[in-house]
Amino acid sequence: MGCGKIGLLVIWVSSVLCLACCSGSQDDYLIDCGSTTNTSVAGRVFLADTSSYLSTPEKLLANTATKSDSSSDDLPLYQTARIFTGTSKYTFSVGSNRRYWIRLYFFPFVYDTYNMSTANFSVSTQNHVLISNFSPKAGSAMKEFSENVTSDTLVITFAPSSNSFAFLNALEVVSVPNELISDDAITITPSGKFKGLVTQALETVARVNMGGPTVTSENDTLWRTWLPDQNFLVENNLATNVSKIGAVIYAKGGPTKLIAPASVYGTATKMNSDANPQYNFNVTWEFDVDPGFQYLVRYHFCDIVSISLNQLYFNVYLDSYLVYEELDLSTLAFNILGAPYYLDVVTGTRVGSKLRVSIGPSSIHTEYPDAILNGLEIMKMNSSMGSLSGSVIVSNPSSKKNVAVVIGASVGVFAALILAGVFFLVYRRRRKLARQGHSKTWMAFSTNGGNSHTMGSKYSNGTIASAGSNFGYRIPFLAVQEATNNFDESWVIGIGGFGKVYKGTLNDGTKVAVKRGNPRSQQGLAEFQTEIEMLSQFRHRHLVSLIGYCDEKNEMILIYEYMENGTVKSHLYGSGLPSLDWKERLEICIGAARGLHYLHTGYAKAVIHRDVKSANILLDENLMAKVADFGLSKTGPEIDQTHVSTAVKGSFGYLDPEYFRRQQLTEKSDVYSFGVVLFEVLCARPVIDPTLPREMVNLAEWAMKWQKRGQLEQIIDPNLVGKIRPDSLRKFGETAEKCLSDFGVDRPSMGDILWNLEYALQLQEAVLVGDPEENSTNLIGELAPQVNNFNHADTSVSAAQFEVSSVDDLSGISMSREG
Repeated sequence: MGCGKIGLLVIWVSSVLCLACCSGSQDDYLIDCGSTTNTSVAGRVFLADTSSYLSTPEKLLANTATKSDSSSDDLPLYQTARIFTGTSKYTFSVGSNRRYWIRLYFFPFVYDTYNMSTANFSVSTQNHVLISNFSPKAGSAMKEFSENVTSDTLVITFAPSSNSFAFLNALEVVSVPNELISDDAITITPSGKFKGLVTQALETVARVNMGGPTVTSENDTLWRTWLPDQNFLVENNLATNVSKIGAVIYAKGGPTKLIAPASVYGTATKMNSDANPQYNFNVTWEFDVDPGFQYLVRYHFCDIVSISLNQLYFNVYLDSYLVYEELDLSTLAFNILGAPYYLDVVTGTRVGSKLRVSIGPSSIHTEYPDAILNGLEIMKMNSSMGSLSGSVIVSNPSSKKNVAVVIGASVGVFAALILAGVFFLVYRRRRKLARQGHSKTWMAFSTNGGNSHTMGSKYSNGTIASAGSNFGYRIPFLAVQEATNNFDESWVIGIGGFGKVYKGTLNDGTKVAVKRGNPRSQQGLAEFQTEIEMLSQFRHRHLVSLIGYCDEKNEMILIYEYMENGTVKSHLYGSGLPSLDWKERLEICIGAARGLHYLHTGYAKAVIHRDVKSANILLDENLMAKVADFGLSKTGPEIDQTHVSTAVKGSFGYLDPEYFRRQQLTEKSDVYSFGVVLFEVLCARPVIDPTLPREMVNLAEWAMKWQKRGQLEQIIDPNLVGKIRPDSLRKFGETAEKCLSDFGVDRPSMGDILWNLEYALQLQEAVLVGDPEENSTNLIGELAPQVNNFNHADTSVSAAQFEVSSVDDLSGISMSREG
C-alpha cells in the first residue's frame, strides 16, 4: 500500500475515532444551532447547523453582541442561535427502543428585531410535550430530558406561541446506556413497587453531588453536570462533608461509573455529630418541584466513612415518608466498604412545590449513630397525557378546608357546633332504630320494598319509594329456596364477584333478584354487611331496593327488586340488544346521576359508592336507571375532614387516579367513575379493550383526546351518528370532560352534573330561541371546559397492588336478567 493511501487511511481512522469520542454513538447528534462552523466544547465537537436535520429551516442568526463580562455565558455554544418564526422540526435517525437524552441550550440575546427574552414557545417529540409556554429568562440555561424512543426516528418540534417565536442555541441527542434506567422502583404512596419507568419520559430537575464540588460535564462519562448540595441544605450546621474519592470500589454486579462517577460516590454529606451530641436530628435537603407530577428520586450511597463492615445503619426519608429503615450499606453493597449503591423511589403526584429528602440515625443500631448521602438525582415523570410541561395548579383540599374553618369561626363557631351535634344525633337515632329487634350487628329492615318506579315521574325529586309490601324481616332460607326453585341453575341471570344471581318470585308474586354469596369468593362477609347496612338506611327511586336478606345455614343471600331490562352495559355493547337512542341514554344518565347525588347528599354523611360503572346501573321495564351493588360503598368523611383514608377498591378503567395515588376517598371519586360511564354511554365500547390499537385501549384517555380537539363526534356510537344535536353533544362532552379532571377539587358535584345533563336533554329536545351554539356553551359558567391530565398508568396497575374487580365483572347484573 502506498504512503498516500496509508496517510488517507490514518486520517479516516482518526476522524472516525474522533467522532466516536465526541458523540459516543453513531446515532448521537451534537448541533451548534445557528453556527456555520463546527464548535469544540470540552473535547466534544458540536456540528455546524447546516439545516440538514431541519424540515422547515428558518432564518440563520449569529450573535454579534459584545458582552461586558466573561461569565460562563460566553461559552461558544451561546454565541449563535436559530430562530423559528413558525413550527419547525428537527428529525434524527436513531435506534428504535432506546432511551435518548435530549439537551436543549438556551441563552436569550437581542438580534435585529428579535429580543429572545420575549420568546414564548413549546417543544415536543412524537409522544411527549417537553416544554410549553416557555419564556427563557436572562442568563444561560440547559434543559435535559430523556425519552424512550420506540421508532427509528426522533422528531423534535419547536412551536412558537401566537404572535411570538422560538429559538435554540444548541442541541444534543445522546443515547442513554440501558443500565441507567431500570423498570422498577419503590413507591411511597401507596407503599409498594412501581413498574414502567422504562416507558416514562423524564426531565432532570436536580443532579447533586453531596459533600463535594461541582462535577462538570467533561468529568462525567455521560457528560452530566452535578451541582454541590450547599444551596439545598435546610440547616447547614447539622451537616458536614467528607471526601475519600480513592476509597470508591466499583464492585462487579453493582453500579458502574455510568450510574455516577467516583467524584460523586467519593464525597458525602453526613450528620455533624458535634452540632448535636444526642444525634436526635436528620439532615435535610429541599428542592423546588412542579406540582401535579410524579418524580423519580434516585439516592446515591457509598460508605466512605466506616472503618469496618456493618457499622453504619441509618434511615432514609422522602418528605415525611420513611423510604428505607435501617439501611445497611455493607449488606446491600456486596459486603465491600466503598462499593456504590443506589435506591430509586417514585413519589405520588405532588401537591406542594417543595420536595424534601432527609437522612437520619437508626433508632436501633446506635453504637455508631450516623447517616450519609453521596448524591441525588430528581427527575420529573411525564403525566398520563404525555406531558412534562410546566407547573400544574393543584388545590390542596385541606388548606381550603382550613380557610373555610377560619372564616366560619369568625362568623359563628357556636352555630356550626350545634348543627354538627344535630347531624350526629340524627345519625345515631337512625342507626339505633335500624338495629332494634336484631340480635346481630346487622340491622333489620323496616323499609318498604316493592317497585319504586310506580311513584311519579322518572326525574321527580322524591326520595321515598312506593309503600308496597313490607318485607321488614329476615327472609327464611326455605322461602328463598322456594322463590328460586331450589336455586335452579336455569334461573341464573348472572355471575359476579360475590356469587351467582338467580331470578325468583316470592310467594306474593313479587319478582326478585337473589344474589347468593359464594363461600369461596373474595367478596364475603364485609361486602354482605356493607350492602345491608347501606341499603337499609335509605330509599330512592334511582337506587335498587333491597327487599331482604338471609343468613341462615352459613348462607349470605341478598334479595333485591328485579330489574327487567338488565344493565346499561348490556344495552351498549356485547349482548345484541337493541340500541338505545340518544334521548334514552341521556335519561338513563340523568337517573343514575340522581341516585348518586342522593347518596352523596341525602344522609347525615355522604355515602361513596366506590364502584360506579355501567354494569352497576340497572334498568327497569320503563328503562329507568337505578344504581346497584353497594358492596364496596363507604360512608364519607366527618364534618371536620376532607376525605376518608382507605385501601383502594374499584374497577379497572373506572378507577379515580387521584384516589389510587393518595388512597384518600371522596365523593369526587364517584364523579370520576361517572365521567367514564358518560363516555362509555356515548361511544358504546368497553372502557378497557386490549384488542384495540394502543392509543384506543383506554376509553377515558382516548375520548379525552378527541374532546380536547373539539371533535368528539368522530368517535360516537355509529348508531347515534346524525341523531345528536351538536349543542347537546357539546354540553354532554364538557360535562364528561370536567368529571375526568385529574384533581377531585376541580370536578363538579353530582348535583352540577345532574343540572348539566338535564340541560343537554333540553338542548336535544327543544329548538332554542336565538343562537343555539351560544346557548349551549355559555349558560353555565361553572362547568366551562377545564382539562386536567389523569394518570392512565394508574388505571393499569396490577391487581396485586389493591383490591379491584375484574373488567369482566358481572356483579352489576345482580338484580337483573342478562339480555
